[in-house]
Amino acid sequence: VEVKIEVVIPEKERSKEEMSPNGKASPLIYKVNGTARHYHLEEHPIASNPYHNPKDVVEASVCHVKDLENGQMREVDLGCGKALLIKESGEFHAVGHKCPHYGAPLVKGVLSKGRVRCPWHGACFNIGTGDIEDFPGLDSLPRFQVKIEKEKVYIRASKQTLQTQRRTKMMAKCISLSNYNLSSTNVLIIGAGAAGLVCAETLRQEGFSDRIVMCTMDRHLPYDRPKLSKSMDSHPEQIALRPKEFFCTYDIEVLTEMQVAAVDVKSKIAVFKDGFKMEYNKLLIATGNTPKTLSCKGKEMENVFNIRTPEDANRVVKLATSKNVVIVGASFLGMEVAAYLAERAHSVSLVELEHVPFKKFFGERVGRAVMKMFENNRVKFYMQTEVSELREQEGKLKEVVLKSGKVLRADVCVVGVGAVPATGFLKQSGINIDSKGFIVVNKMMQTNIPGVFAAGDAVTFPLALRNNKKVNVPHWQMAHMHGRVAALNMLAHGTEISTVPYLWTAMFGKSIRYAGHGEGFDDVVIQGDLDELKFVAFYTKSDEVVAVASMNYDPIVSKVAEVLAAGRTIRKRDVDTVVFLSFRTGDMSWLTGKGT
Repeated sequence: VEVKIEVVIPEKERSKEEMSPNGKASPLIYKVNGTARHYHLEEHPIASNPYHNPKDVVEASVCHVKDLENGQMREVDLGCGKALLIKESGEFHAVGHKCPHYGAPLVKGVLSKGRVRCPWHGACFNIGTGDIEDFPGLDSLPRFQVKIEKEKVYIRASKQTLQTQRRTKMMAKCISLSNYNLSSTNVLIIGAGAAGLVCAETLRQEGFSDRIVMCTMDRHLPYDRPKLSKSMDSHPEQIALRPKEFFCTYDIEVLTEMQVAAVDVKSKIAVFKDGFKMEYNKLLIATGNTPKTLSCKGKEMENVFNIRTPEDANRVVKLATSKNVVIVGASFLGMEVAAYLAERAHSVSLVELEHVPFKKFFGERVGRAVMKMFENNRVKFYMQTEVSELREQEGKLKEVVLKSGKVLRADVCVVGVGAVPATGFLKQSGINIDSKGFIVVNKMMQTNIPGVFAAGDAVTFPLALRNNKKVNVPHWQMAHMHGRVAALNMLAHGTEISTVPYLWTAMFGKSIRYAGHGEGFDDVVIQGDLDELKFVAFYTKSDEVVAVASMNYDPIVSKVAEVLAAGRTIRKRDVDTVVFLSFRTGDMSWLTGKGT
């Protein structure tokens, strides 16, 4: 059923609703007795009769009712597109067969308790509605009609939906009227990354009809930041999370190249660097982090980069082609940049203080296997040393001098030595900041100040997986969930965060998947072959599995993530059984229930 609530705007007022100060459609607030509540809902919904054009409809028999057992999935072809057919608890469901995030085949994912989890990056979708329930990604799956006739299973679907394989959830849309105050908003979101965008979208999905303003220091609308180091020659429009028309349609204003300099929580005012002030009712701080820079001589010279924007990444690729590149720091960013440039540059050298890359995160054995893969692809490592000086010739980088005494030829230098939370502007605000600069929030992403929420890389929050220990998890997926939980609690839903951290890295066409939180692990149990780069590593602490990583072993990480999400505990002694049941036999019955 499609519901539309509409306000008729007087003709003389209509011209005033078209533009905001930044050129976007502006949700001017219509007040009746001081309350703004007029909006209508827009979606491409699954209605009782969603097929308005009969020519756009296809219906096909896809299998016999006995062809699928409970807990099984099958990718079925309807002639003009495919769907994912699922049988659970005796009922059949049909949804899109590709994950809307990066297109992973969901039939290779994990089915558990009414949802399917993507095998690549862990996004979860409700099999009954298609709605996204865990991230990354923004869109949900389309849901198709299923009927049973004479023991045969039929799917009825729109041809167009079969092609797009994605669905945008229902969203509210403001009605703009004349009493619009440029310097006030109901919700102000500082930061336009994943956390900020998901917060704004969730508010609209929940029917929130008042003004939403996002502000960012970036010059672009929200984009897929992980691609800056994985696909460095991507242009901003290629990695945009939403097209600019989306923000106009749903009245989400984005102020680009706008930096907040201070927040007055008592007056509920954000002060921008240029002196502009904006009053808010609810505030989300999702400013992310700021890359650390080198402290040595020559750090400010030309051709030394922190990869922070699409322009940075594009510039590095252009300058590095057939040239000598030095990367400082074997971080995720540093290693991904090295992998991307290895075939393009004349030489790639990587400088790292540790003796093995990723040692603290993946452990020494996995780190050495990854290091060997890089060395086989012409990347040269200089370990257990630091940069002492950057030398120039005619104002441009020429050499990188190491503390070990080694001098490296360098036309380009990329710095990936970590980051610090971008929270300096909050020091005098009264918002609780820990000793490392992270914003402290509770399970509902609330700070110590009423009406002020925080999300993303700049926060520490209680992680249910680790007995509510306060942690910082700077993952793309986690930022999405932070934004959603913050939005729900702005609307007083009382939602607590309970997601399992999930991340991935891509290098030389291979991916490492990772789920859990392995900080402080004391042992690593490895199944498979590290030399062949086909393995799964279980990270344990006091006999309990706290995280898992894999390469070429899908969908084991997504399966373990489902176990952890269900509140179950995997013991070190059970690792062999877990791998055998989940990977070699495909038996998923061990996912049900709680306990160990």
